[in-house]
Amino acid sequence: MLAVTILGNNSALPAFDRHPTAQVVTMEEQIFLVDCGEGTQMQMAKYKIRRSKINHIFISHLHGDHYFGLIGLLTSMGLLGRTQELHIYHPPALQDIIGLQLRVADIHLPYQLHFHPLAGEGVLIREGKFEVSSFPVYHRIECWGFRFREIRPFRRVNPEKARQNEVPSSFFDRLKWGESYEKRDGTIVENQWVTEPAAKAKSYAYCADTLYDERIAESVRGVDLLYHETTYLKDLEEQAGKRFHSTTTQAATIALKAGVHRLLIGHFSSKYEKLQAFEQEAREIFPNTDLALEGVTYRV
Repeated sequence: MLAVTILGNNSALPAFDRHPTAQVVTMEEQIFLVDCGEGTQMQMAKYKIRRSKINHIFISHLHGDHYFGLIGLLTSMGLLGRTQELHIYHPPALQDIIGLQLRVADIHLPYQLHFHPLAGEGVLIREGKFEVSSFPVYHRIECWGFRFREIRPFRRVNPEKARQNEVPSSFFDRLKWGESYEKRDGTIVENQWVTEPAAKAKSYAYCADTLYDERIAESVRGVDLLYHETTYLKDLEEQAGKRFHSTTTQAATIALKAGVHRLLIGHFSSKYEKLQAFEQEAREIFPNTDLALEGVTYRV
C-alpha cells in the first residue's frame, strides 16, 4: 500500500484551523514523515499516527513552517522511551540547529539520531520493497522534493504455464524479475512463456515550496500521485513569483507536463479562508486535482 495522510496544509501562518506543512507517507509497512511544521505532534495525536513507527523524517528546507515542530517531536519521542534509531534527511544546517537546541536544554536522547545532509539529486534510501529519492525544487533558499516509489517485480508468474514447462516453484521469484529458466538438459524456458506483466509499481512525489519551473516535471514524470504547492490563486502569479511560490494553474501545468495520474495541492496562503477556488482553477488545466485536506488519507 502507498498512501499519504495530510497533517498540515497551510503556509507560514496557521489560520482557519489549518496548520503548517506536514505529511505522513505510508509505504510497505513503513511510515515516513515529510516536513514537520509547528503543531505536527498535535496533528499526529489527533489523527492517530503512531510516532513509534516513524524511522525516517524528510525535511525539505529550513523555513520555519516546514521544521519548527521537529525538535519538539524528537524530544517527545525520547520522553516516550524510544530506543530505535531515527534517520533525518535534511538541508545541511539542520544538524547544527538541532544539536544546539539539544545542547542548551541539556537533553540526551535515549535513541541514536542519524543525520543525512542532502547534497544532490539521487536515491536516499533503497530497502527491499521501497525507494526514496530527492530532487531539487526552486525556492528562495535551498529546497528539496522527495519521490517515494515501490520496488516490485515487473513480471507475474503463471503457475500453470510454469508447471507445463517444468519450471520448479523454487525458481518463481527469479521469474518475477525477468529471468529465464534453464533445464538440466540445457533447454531454455523463455521468461515470457510462463509470465505476464505485473501491476505497475506505485509512486508519490512531494514538491515542497517552489517557483513554477518546468524542470520539476522531469523529476516527477509519470508518478501516480503528485503533491505540488499552490500558495496563491492564479490572479496573484506575479506575487507568487516574487515570493518563490506557485499558483493553482502553475501546479496544474506541471502535473499536465509531467504526465502524472493525480494532483494534490496545498500550502495555502493564510489570506484565503475558503479553498474551493483553488480546486476549481487547477481542474481547469488538470481535471484530476484534489485539495490536500488535513486528516484525509489519499491512497495511490
